[in-house]
Amino acid sequence: MKVLIVGSGGREHAIAASAAKSSRVDKIYCAPGNAGIGELAECVPIGPMEFEKIVAFARENEIDLTIVGMDDPLVGGLVDELEKAGLRVFGPRKNAAILEGSKAFSKDLMKKYNIPTAAYENFESPGEAMAYLEKARFPIVLKADGLALGKGVLICQNLEEAREGVKSIMLDRQFGPAGNKLVIEEFMQGREVSVLSFVDGRTIRTMTSAQDHKRAGDGDTGLNTGGMGTFSPSPFYTAEVDAFCREHIYQPTVDAMAAEGREFKGIIFFGLMLTEEGPKVLEYNARFGDPEAQVVLPRMKNDMIDVMEACIDGRLDEIGLEFEDNAAVCVVLASAGYPVEYEKGFVIRGLDSFKDKEGYYCFHAGTKRVGEDIVTNGGRVLGITAKGRDLMEARTNAYRAAEWVDFDNKYMRHDIGKAIDEA
Repeated sequence: MKVLIVGSGGREHAIAASAAKSSRVDKIYCAPGNAGIGELAECVPIGPMEFEKIVAFARENEIDLTIVGMDDPLVGGLVDELEKAGLRVFGPRKNAAILEGSKAFSKDLMKKYNIPTAAYENFESPGEAMAYLEKARFPIVLKADGLALGKGVLICQNLEEAREGVKSIMLDRQFGPAGNKLVIEEFMQGREVSVLSFVDGRTIRTMTSAQDHKRAGDGDTGLNTGGMGTFSPSPFYTAEVDAFCREHIYQPTVDAMAAEGREFKGIIFFGLMLTEEGPKVLEYNARFGDPEAQVVLPRMKNDMIDVMEACIDGRLDEIGLEFEDNAAVCVVLASAGYPVEYEKGFVIRGLDSFKDKEGYYCFHAGTKRVGEDIVTNGGRVLGITAKGRDLMEARTNAYRAAEWVDFDNKYMRHDIGKAIDEA
Protein backbone atom coordinates (compact mmCIF):
# COMPACT_ATOMS: atom_id res chain seq x y z
CA MET A 1 0.00 0.00 0.00
CA LYS A 2 1.06 3.60 -0.62
CA VAL A 3 1.03 6.10 2.26
CA LEU A 4 1.28 9.89 2.17
CA ILE A 5 2.25 11.78 5.35
CA VAL A 6 1.54 15.52 5.57
CA GLY A 7 4.06 17.50 7.62
CA SER A 8 7.75 18.17 8.08
CA GLY A 9 8.71 17.82 11.74
CA GLY A 10 9.92 15.31 14.28
CA ARG A 11 6.37 14.06 14.78
CA GLU A 12 6.06 13.25 11.09
CA HIS A 13 9.46 11.51 11.13
CA ALA A 14 8.23 9.32 14.02
CA ILE A 15 5.02 8.57 12.07
CA ALA A 16 7.06 7.71 8.97
CA ALA A 17 9.30 5.39 11.03
CA SER A 18 6.24 3.57 12.38
CA ALA A 19 4.66 3.34 8.92
CA ALA A 20 7.92 1.91 7.54
CA LYS A 21 7.71 -0.94 10.08
CA SER A 22 4.31 -2.03 8.75
CA SER A 23 4.42 -5.10 6.51
CA ARG A 24 1.47 -3.61 4.62
CA VAL A 25 3.33 -0.48 3.45
CA ASP A 26 5.28 -0.61 0.19
CA LYS A 27 5.89 3.08 -0.46
CA ILE A 28 5.86 6.24 1.70
CA TYR A 29 5.62 9.83 0.46
CA CYS A 30 5.85 12.93 2.64
CA ALA A 31 4.72 16.48 1.87
CA PRO A 32 6.99 18.34 2.34
CA GLY A 33 9.11 16.20 4.69
CA ASN A 34 12.69 16.88 5.83
CA ALA A 35 16.15 15.38 5.41
CA GLY A 36 15.57 12.59 7.93
CA ILE A 37 12.16 11.65 6.59
CA GLY A 38 13.78 11.57 3.14
CA GLU A 39 15.69 8.42 4.19
CA LEU A 40 12.38 6.57 4.67
CA ALA A 41 10.08 8.31 2.21
CA GLU A 42 10.01 10.21 -1.05
CA CYS A 43 9.64 13.87 -0.07
CA VAL A 44 7.53 16.01 -2.40
CA PRO A 45 7.69 19.83 -2.48
CA ILE A 46 4.09 20.49 -1.46
CA GLY A 47 3.26 22.63 1.56
CA PRO A 48 0.87 21.31 4.22
CA MET A 49 -1.69 24.05 3.45
CA GLU A 50 -1.64 23.52 -0.32
CA PHE A 51 -4.80 21.43 -0.22
CA GLU A 52 -5.47 21.29 -3.98
CA LYS A 53 -1.94 20.09 -4.69
CA ILE A 54 -2.11 17.47 -1.93
CA VAL A 55 -5.43 16.12 -3.24
CA ALA A 56 -4.13 16.08 -6.81
CA PHE A 57 -0.92 14.30 -5.76
CA ALA A 58 -2.86 11.68 -3.77
CA ARG A 59 -5.14 11.02 -6.75
CA GLU A 60 -2.41 10.88 -9.36
CA ASN A 61 -0.21 8.58 -7.27
CA GLU A 62 -3.09 6.36 -6.14
CA ILE A 63 -2.35 6.91 -2.45
CA ASP A 64 -4.11 4.32 -0.28
CA LEU A 65 -3.87 6.27 2.99
CA THR A 66 -3.02 9.88 3.81
CA ILE A 67 -1.94 10.65 7.39
CA VAL A 68 -2.24 14.33 8.34
CA GLY A 69 0.32 15.00 11.06
CA MET A 70 0.06 18.76 11.56
CA ASP A 71 -2.52 20.92 13.31
CA ASP A 72 -2.90 23.71 10.71
CA PRO A 73 -4.11 21.50 7.82
CA LEU A 74 -6.40 19.56 10.17
CA VAL A 75 -8.02 22.72 11.53
CA GLY A 76 -8.13 24.12 7.99
CA GLY A 77 -10.12 21.14 6.66
CA LEU A 78 -7.62 19.05 4.64
CA VAL A 79 -9.33 15.82 5.75
CA ASP A 80 -12.65 17.09 4.35
CA GLU A 81 -11.05 17.91 0.98
CA LEU A 82 -9.40 14.49 0.70
CA GLU A 83 -12.64 12.72 1.63
CA LYS A 84 -14.58 14.75 -0.94
CA ALA A 85 -12.16 13.41 -3.55
CA GLY A 86 -12.96 9.85 -2.44
CA LEU A 87 -9.57 9.38 -0.78
CA ARG A 88 -8.85 7.52 2.43
CA VAL A 89 -7.41 9.74 5.17
CA PHE A 90 -6.55 9.51 8.87
CA GLY A 91 -7.36 12.56 10.97
CA PRO A 92 -10.35 14.55 12.21
CA ARG A 93 -12.55 16.58 9.88
CA LYS A 94 -12.57 20.36 10.23
CA ASN A 95 -15.64 20.46 12.46
CA ALA A 96 -13.95 18.03 14.89
CA ALA A 97 -10.43 19.52 14.72
CA ILE A 98 -11.94 22.65 16.32
CA LEU A 99 -11.28 20.78 19.57
CA GLU A 100 -7.72 22.04 19.14
CA GLY A 101 -8.40 24.94 16.79
CA SER A 102 -10.38 26.95 19.35
CA LYS A 103 -9.54 26.91 23.05
CA ALA A 104 -12.77 28.84 23.72
CA PHE A 105 -14.75 26.06 22.01
CA SER A 106 -13.01 23.30 23.97
CA LYS A 107 -13.48 25.12 27.30
CA ASP A 108 -17.18 25.65 26.59
CA LEU A 109 -17.50 21.96 25.63
CA MET A 110 -15.93 20.87 28.91
CA LYS A 111 -18.17 23.16 30.91
CA LYS A 112 -21.31 21.93 29.11
CA TYR A 113 -20.48 18.23 29.60
CA ASN A 114 -18.95 18.49 33.10
CA ILE A 115 -15.45 17.47 32.04
CA PRO A 116 -12.97 18.61 34.75
CA THR A 117 -10.95 21.68 33.75
CA ALA A 118 -9.82 25.03 35.17
CA ALA A 119 -12.34 27.83 35.73
CA TYR A 120 -12.21 30.35 32.86
CA GLU A 121 -13.82 33.19 30.89
CA ASN A 122 -13.67 33.93 27.14
CA PHE A 123 -13.14 37.45 25.79
CA GLU A 124 -13.34 39.06 22.35
CA SER A 125 -12.79 42.60 23.66
CA PRO A 126 -9.38 43.66 25.06
CA GLY A 127 -11.15 46.23 27.24
CA GLU A 128 -13.42 43.64 28.83
CA ALA A 129 -10.45 41.33 29.40
CA MET A 130 -8.53 44.15 31.12
CA ALA A 131 -11.55 44.95 33.33
CA TYR A 132 -11.90 41.28 34.32
CA LEU A 133 -8.23 41.12 35.33
CA GLU A 134 -8.69 44.03 37.78
CA LYS A 135 -10.58 41.63 40.09
CA ALA A 136 -8.72 38.42 39.26
CA ARG A 137 -6.59 36.25 41.52
CA PHE A 138 -2.95 35.78 40.50
CA PRO A 139 -1.09 33.98 39.06
CA ILE A 140 -3.45 33.63 36.11
CA VAL A 141 -3.20 32.12 32.63
CA LEU A 142 -3.86 33.86 29.29
CA LYS A 143 -4.43 31.68 26.22
CA ALA A 144 -4.74 32.81 22.62
CA ASP A 145 -7.85 31.07 21.31
CA GLY A 146 -6.39 29.73 18.06
CA LEU A 147 -3.28 27.83 16.93
CA ALA A 148 -0.01 29.40 18.04
CA LEU A 149 2.62 26.65 17.59
CA GLY A 150 2.30 25.70 21.27
CA LYS A 151 3.46 29.16 22.35
CA GLY A 152 0.19 31.08 22.82
CA VAL A 153 -0.03 30.54 26.59
CA LEU A 154 1.17 33.15 29.10
CA ILE A 155 1.36 32.61 32.87
CA CYS A 156 1.06 36.04 34.50
CA GLN A 157 2.18 36.60 38.09
CA ASN A 158 0.54 40.00 38.61
CA LEU A 159 -1.82 42.55 37.06
CA GLU A 160 0.95 44.39 35.23
CA GLU A 161 2.11 41.21 33.49
CA ALA A 162 -1.47 40.27 32.64
CA ARG A 163 -2.20 43.67 31.08
CA GLU A 164 0.96 43.35 28.97
CA GLY A 165 -0.15 39.84 27.99
CA VAL A 166 -3.57 41.03 26.80
CA LYS A 167 -1.85 43.77 24.82
CA SER A 168 0.62 41.39 23.12
CA ILE A 169 -2.03 38.77 22.27
CA MET A 170 -5.07 40.88 21.35
CA LEU A 171 -3.66 44.26 20.30
CA ASP A 172 -0.10 43.63 19.07
CA ARG A 173 -1.21 40.32 17.49
CA GLN A 174 1.90 38.46 18.62
CA PHE A 175 0.19 35.21 17.54
CA GLY A 176 -1.74 36.67 14.60
CA PRO A 177 -5.43 35.79 14.23
CA ALA A 178 -5.06 33.21 17.04
CA GLY A 179 -5.47 36.20 19.36
CA ASN A 180 -8.85 37.34 18.02
CA LYS A 181 -10.34 35.75 21.11
CA LEU A 182 -8.71 35.28 24.53
CA VAL A 183 -9.27 32.66 27.22
CA ILE A 184 -8.43 33.76 30.77
CA GLU A 185 -8.06 30.73 33.01
CA GLU A 186 -7.32 30.02 36.66
CA PHE A 187 -3.78 28.87 37.32
CA MET A 188 -3.62 25.18 38.18
CA GLN A 189 -0.82 23.52 40.13
CA GLY A 190 0.33 19.93 39.92
CA ARG A 191 2.11 17.50 37.62
CA GLU A 192 1.48 17.74 33.89
CA VAL A 193 0.88 14.51 31.97
CA SER A 194 0.14 13.92 28.29
CA VAL A 195 -2.02 11.02 27.14
CA LEU A 196 -2.47 10.37 23.41
CA SER A 197 -5.40 8.33 22.14
CA PHE A 198 -6.82 6.78 19.00
CA VAL A 199 -10.52 7.54 18.41
CA ASP A 200 -13.00 6.17 15.83
CA GLY A 201 -15.94 8.46 16.64
CA ARG A 202 -17.32 6.22 19.39
CA THR A 203 -14.49 4.12 20.84
CA ILE A 204 -11.31 5.48 22.39
CA ARG A 205 -8.05 3.60 22.98
CA THR A 206 -5.44 5.45 25.02
CA MET A 207 -1.72 5.08 24.45
CA THR A 208 1.02 5.05 27.06
CA SER A 209 1.49 8.28 29.04
CA ALA A 210 4.20 10.89 28.50
CA GLN A 211 5.40 14.16 30.01
CA ASP A 212 6.62 17.15 27.99
CA HIS A 213 8.98 19.98 28.91
CA LYS A 214 7.73 23.20 27.30
CA ARG A 215 10.04 25.88 28.68
CA ALA A 216 13.23 26.72 26.81
CA GLY A 217 15.58 26.66 29.80
CA ASP A 218 16.67 24.27 32.51
CA GLY A 219 14.48 24.28 35.59
CA ASP A 220 11.44 25.18 33.48
CA THR A 221 12.68 28.72 32.92
CA GLY A 222 12.47 30.91 29.83
CA LEU A 223 9.86 31.13 27.10
CA ASN A 224 7.31 28.52 26.09
CA THR A 225 8.41 26.40 23.12
CA GLY A 226 6.92 23.65 21.03
CA GLY A 227 8.63 21.21 23.43
CA MET A 228 12.25 20.70 24.49
CA GLY A 229 11.97 17.04 25.40
CA THR A 230 9.72 14.37 26.85
CA PHE A 231 9.64 11.00 28.56
CA SER A 232 7.32 8.00 28.63
CA PRO A 233 5.70 6.61 30.67
CA SER A 234 4.99 9.16 33.39
CA PRO A 235 5.49 7.67 36.86
CA PHE A 236 2.83 10.09 38.11
CA TYR A 237 0.13 8.60 35.87
CA THR A 238 -1.08 5.90 38.25
CA ALA A 239 -3.78 3.27 37.80
CA GLU A 240 -6.02 5.43 40.00
CA VAL A 241 -5.48 8.49 37.78
CA ASP A 242 -6.12 6.38 34.68
CA ALA A 243 -9.40 5.03 36.06
CA PHE A 244 -10.62 8.54 36.91
CA CYS A 245 -9.70 9.91 33.49
CA ARG A 246 -11.40 7.06 31.64
CA GLU A 247 -14.64 7.71 33.50
CA HIS A 248 -14.65 11.50 33.67
CA ILE A 249 -12.46 12.76 30.79
CA TYR A 250 -11.62 10.39 27.92
CA GLN A 251 -14.91 8.75 26.96
CA PRO A 252 -16.97 11.83 27.98
CA THR A 253 -14.93 13.94 25.52
CA VAL A 254 -15.57 11.51 22.65
CA ASP A 255 -19.26 11.32 23.55
CA ALA A 256 -19.52 15.11 23.85
CA MET A 257 -18.08 15.64 20.37
CA ALA A 258 -20.50 13.06 18.94
CA ALA A 259 -23.43 14.73 20.74
CA GLU A 260 -22.44 18.06 19.20
CA GLY A 261 -22.52 16.54 15.70
CA ARG A 262 -18.71 16.67 15.50
CA GLU A 263 -17.77 12.99 15.32
CA PHE A 264 -14.05 12.75 16.04
CA LYS A 265 -11.90 10.22 14.17
CA GLY A 266 -8.16 10.42 14.60
CA ILE A 267 -5.90 11.33 17.52
CA ILE A 268 -7.02 13.18 20.63
CA PHE A 269 -4.13 14.42 22.75
CA PHE A 270 -5.16 15.02 26.36
CA GLY A 271 -2.97 17.51 28.21
CA LEU A 272 -3.71 16.86 31.88
CA MET A 273 -2.88 18.57 35.16
CA LEU A 274 -2.84 16.30 38.20
CA THR A 275 -4.17 18.74 40.81
CA GLU A 276 -4.97 18.18 44.48
CA GLU A 277 -8.66 18.04 43.48
CA GLY A 278 -7.93 15.37 40.87
CA PRO A 279 -6.96 15.30 37.18
CA LYS A 280 -8.17 18.22 35.02
CA VAL A 281 -7.83 18.97 31.31
CA LEU A 282 -5.25 21.63 30.46
CA GLU A 283 -5.71 21.37 26.69
CA TYR A 284 -6.76 19.16 23.82
CA ASN A 285 -4.82 18.62 20.61
CA ALA A 286 -6.26 16.95 17.52
CA ARG A 287 -3.07 15.12 16.47
CA PHE A 288 0.03 13.40 17.85
CA GLY A 289 2.05 15.59 20.19
CA ASP A 290 5.50 16.73 19.18
CA PRO A 291 7.80 15.53 20.76
CA GLU A 292 5.44 13.09 22.56
CA ALA A 293 5.08 11.01 19.39
CA GLN A 294 8.85 10.43 19.47
CA VAL A 295 8.65 8.50 22.78
CA VAL A 296 5.19 6.91 22.42
CA LEU A 297 5.29 5.48 18.89
CA PRO A 298 8.67 3.69 19.28
CA ARG A 299 7.16 1.82 22.28
CA MET A 300 3.95 0.76 20.50
CA LYS A 301 3.79 -2.93 19.55
CA ASN A 302 0.78 -2.66 17.23
CA ASP A 303 1.01 -2.07 13.50
CA MET A 304 0.15 1.65 13.40
CA ILE A 305 -1.50 1.33 9.99
CA ASP A 306 -3.90 -1.34 11.29
CA VAL A 307 -4.94 0.92 14.16
CA MET A 308 -5.44 3.96 11.93
CA GLU A 309 -7.57 2.00 9.48
CA ALA A 310 -9.69 0.68 12.35
CA CYS A 311 -10.31 4.30 13.38
CA ILE A 312 -11.40 5.26 9.87
CA ASP A 313 -13.74 2.25 9.61
CA GLY A 314 -15.22 2.55 13.11
CA ARG A 315 -13.67 -0.78 14.20
CA LEU A 316 -11.42 0.43 17.00
CA ASP A 317 -13.32 -1.70 19.51
CA GLU A 318 -11.64 -4.70 17.83
CA ILE A 319 -8.15 -3.38 18.64
CA GLY A 320 -6.21 -3.75 21.88
CA LEU A 321 -3.24 -1.37 22.04
CA GLU A 322 0.00 -2.87 23.36
CA PHE A 323 3.17 -1.10 24.46
CA GLU A 324 6.61 -2.38 25.39
CA ASP A 325 7.35 -2.74 29.11
CA ASN A 326 10.18 -0.23 29.07
CA ALA A 327 10.71 3.53 28.87
CA ALA A 328 11.85 6.19 26.41
CA VAL A 329 13.27 9.70 26.73
CA CYS A 330 13.58 12.32 23.98
CA VAL A 331 15.99 15.27 24.22
CA VAL A 332 15.43 18.03 21.66
CA LEU A 333 18.54 19.56 20.08
CA ALA A 334 17.61 23.11 19.16
CA SER A 335 19.27 26.15 17.59
CA ALA A 336 20.50 28.65 20.18
CA GLY A 337 18.02 31.51 20.38
CA TYR A 338 14.94 29.33 19.84
CA PRO A 339 12.02 30.10 20.15
CA VAL A 340 12.76 33.75 19.24
CA GLU A 341 15.64 34.29 16.78
CA TYR A 342 18.12 31.72 15.55
CA GLU A 343 20.38 31.05 12.58
CA LYS A 344 19.94 28.22 10.08
CA GLY A 345 22.18 26.41 7.62
CA PHE A 346 24.76 24.82 9.92
CA VAL A 347 26.10 21.41 8.90
CA ILE A 348 25.02 18.58 11.22
CA ARG A 349 27.79 16.13 12.09
CA GLY A 350 27.57 12.60 13.49
CA LEU A 351 24.20 11.47 12.13
CA ASP A 352 25.69 8.14 11.03
CA SER A 353 26.25 7.29 14.71
CA PHE A 354 22.63 6.11 14.95
CA LYS A 355 22.83 3.53 12.19
CA ASP A 356 22.19 -0.03 13.37
CA LYS A 357 21.89 1.02 17.03
CA GLU A 358 18.88 -0.76 18.53
CA GLY A 359 16.76 1.40 20.83
CA TYR A 360 18.24 4.73 19.67
CA TYR A 361 16.48 7.16 17.30
CA CYS A 362 17.39 10.47 15.71
CA PHE A 363 14.16 12.13 14.60
CA HIS A 364 14.65 15.13 12.33
CA ALA A 365 12.54 18.22 13.10
CA GLY A 366 14.17 21.15 11.32
CA THR A 367 16.65 19.85 8.75
CA LYS A 368 17.22 19.90 5.01
CA ARG A 369 19.70 18.39 2.59
CA VAL A 370 22.13 20.70 0.79
CA GLY A 371 24.30 18.74 -1.61
CA GLU A 372 26.02 16.01 0.39
CA ASP A 373 25.31 17.70 3.73
CA ILE A 374 22.32 17.81 6.06
CA VAL A 375 21.97 21.25 7.64
CA THR A 376 19.87 22.91 10.34
CA ASN A 377 16.62 24.40 9.06
CA GLY A 378 14.55 25.29 12.10
CA GLY A 379 14.43 26.14 15.79
CA ARG A 380 14.02 22.56 16.89
CA VAL A 381 16.52 20.58 14.83
CA LEU A 382 16.61 16.97 16.10
CA GLY A 383 14.81 14.83 18.65
CA ILE A 384 17.22 12.33 20.17
CA THR A 385 15.23 9.43 21.60
CA ALA A 386 16.53 6.41 23.48
CA LYS A 387 14.85 3.48 25.19
CA GLY A 388 15.87 1.85 28.45
CA ARG A 389 14.65 -0.78 30.87
CA ASP A 390 13.35 2.07 33.02
CA LEU A 391 13.17 5.86 32.84
CA MET A 392 16.53 6.42 34.52
CA GLU A 393 18.33 4.18 32.00
CA ALA A 394 16.45 5.72 29.08
CA ARG A 395 17.42 9.21 30.27
CA THR A 396 21.10 8.22 30.57
CA ASN A 397 21.00 6.68 27.09
CA ALA A 398 19.27 9.72 25.53
CA TYR A 399 21.81 12.19 26.90
CA ARG A 400 24.68 9.94 25.82
CA ALA A 401 23.24 9.82 22.30
CA ALA A 402 22.71 13.59 22.28
CA GLU A 403 26.50 13.92 22.30
CA TRP A 404 26.90 11.78 19.17
CA VAL A 405 25.69 14.63 16.94
CA ASP A 406 26.85 18.21 16.77
CA PHE A 407 26.24 21.45 14.88
CA ASP A 408 27.14 25.08 15.44
CA ASN A 409 24.71 26.83 17.85
CA LYS A 410 23.52 23.48 19.23
CA TYR A 411 21.41 23.97 22.35
CA MET A 412 19.54 21.59 24.65
CA ARG A 413 18.10 21.39 28.11
CA HIS A 414 20.05 19.22 30.54
CA ASP A 415 17.19 18.31 32.88
CA ILE A 416 14.72 16.44 30.63
CA GLY A 417 13.13 13.76 32.78
CA LYS A 418 14.65 15.09 36.00
CA ALA A 419 11.18 14.77 37.57
CA ILE A 420 11.78 11.03 37.36
CA ASP A 421 14.12 11.40 40.34
CA GLU A 422 11.24 12.74 42.44
CA ALA A 423 8.80 9.95 41.60
